[in-house]
Amino acid sequence: MAGQRQECRGRVGKDVFTASFALMTTVVWFKRDLRVRDHPALAQAAARGHVIPLYVFEPEYWAQPDVSGRQFDFVRESVEDLAQDLTRLGAPLVVRMGRVVDVLADLRAGVGLDAVISHEETGSGWTFARDRKVAAWCKDNGVLWEELAQSGVVRRLNGRDGWAKQRNAFLRQPQIGVPVGLTGPLLASAEVPRPMSDDYCPERQRGGRQMALSLLGSFLTERGQTYRKDMSSPVTGEWSCSRLSPYLAFGCLSEREASQAAAARQREVKGTREGWGGSLKSFQARLAWRDHFMQKLEDEPALEHRCLHSAYEDVRPKVPDTQRLAAWEKGETGIPFVDACMRYLAATGWMNFRMRSMLMAVASYHLWLDWRVTGLHLARQFTDFEPGIHWPQSQMQSGTTGMNTVRIYNPVKQGKDQDPTGVFTRKWCPELASVPDTYLQEPWTWEGAGELLGKAYPAPVVDVPNAARQARERVWAVRRGGAFREEARRVVHKHASRKDSEGHFVDDRSPKRGKAGASPANDSRQIGFDF
Repeated sequence: MAGQRQECRGRVGKDVFTASFALMTTVVWFKRDLRVRDHPALAQAAARGHVIPLYVFEPEYWAQPDVSGRQFDFVRESVEDLAQDLTRLGAPLVVRMGRVVDVLADLRAGVGLDAVISHEETGSGWTFARDRKVAAWCKDNGVLWEELAQSGVVRRLNGRDGWAKQRNAFLRQPQIGVPVGLTGPLLASAEVPRPMSDDYCPERQRGGRQMALSLLGSFLTERGQTYRKDMSSPVTGEWSCSRLSPYLAFGCLSEREASQAAAARQREVKGTREGWGGSLKSFQARLAWRDHFMQKLEDEPALEHRCLHSAYEDVRPKVPDTQRLAAWEKGETGIPFVDACMRYLAATGWMNFRMRSMLMAVASYHLWLDWRVTGLHLARQFTDFEPGIHWPQSQMQSGTTGMNTVRIYNPVKQGKDQDPTGVFTRKWCPELASVPDTYLQEPWTWEGAGELLGKAYPAPVVDVPNAARQARERVWAVRRGGAFREEARRVVHKHASRKDSEGHFVDDRSPKRGKAGASPANDSRQIGFDF
């Protein structure tokens, strides 16, 4: 080990420890944890000795089909913000480009290192394979690699019974303070690279912890008052939703920070009649559901590529209808509210939860496209792309889990309900300016449609009610038979939520068929990908 033997005393979580060991040199490998506060890995490394904070921009990762330039820009800004915080603490961030194992080998040869510490990551198949390579390299080279939890996701979980209690207990633990006076070797750092791909997203949220703290503060003191009432509409949700999803996805803010700040605010407003109580309760529930969906991918990584229930594996064609897919991706389906939402998403990198669910459901049911194809497009569009939420939700909204009630959104009804004045639809589909309000969400019923559809604005690519009816029949037909039910029971045991003492979760172990043609109600399980 590098350095001299000394006694180190530090605090990790709520446990004070005393250990006698040589002063270690530890690489803190930052991944989706771009902050210095409530960062168990950084605190533990600081308590042991010298620290080398490291972030690696990996070209192979940024070439994957589920990532995009808007995400890269957000990460780049967040890394720059992190670098400033670490410099103030006395240990400048080391930025490198390349394969992580190559970077670690270079550091070991140059300055020596005893350990690597990082947070557990519930990521894509690519990041999982990368981590296996890192583990093998560390083992072969006598370097200790430790991974610490930073959320309510539990590794090596055996079924969902009791999981919610574990998750809630983790969120109540004291936050880890910012280490004081970090020490370590001063190393050359590569410049933070510029964007690796062309991805024009003019209204994308900017990265960094300072932006996260600003949004958290404004949500808890002003914007969040009408959250419960306003979050379902793209018109009101843009303001009333927390907008914290990308900062949680890349760890500029820890989930524990957000939850405990909300809890403090709940205590402040308790007993008032200003709407805060219900809104903050809903926000806490969505933080909990966030962990619930990430736990699904942690428990079954294959669901990124394979239907959770195998009976649905071939229900949709693997080769998509390219015309329908292109129309959906470009916001040119001829279904106004769908097109408006897709164009808004392309320009902003964000969408409220209900509209995300609707976009996926329309693609899967009305357009009958495979969730793996459409899921990749949405993954690239979301600045806040979080694999552990995205892929389980993609399957849930496509009806391939075998345990969730099939919910087919009526996009015409959603447009009328969530954009009653048409202000959102008209902004993002200006071609519809001449359509009267009565016909805005279904212009094909307007007497003037002949001069509009197929010319200024596309005719609908499908007959909306007929497409929904056919999809429902196909999906429910798969559910018949004892073999289906037996596998569904196994899926439920492993992945279904259970009621918890804090009221965050419902028990969805007994799925029931909904009424034909019903539009999804305000079901907390329909959280989409943001809150």
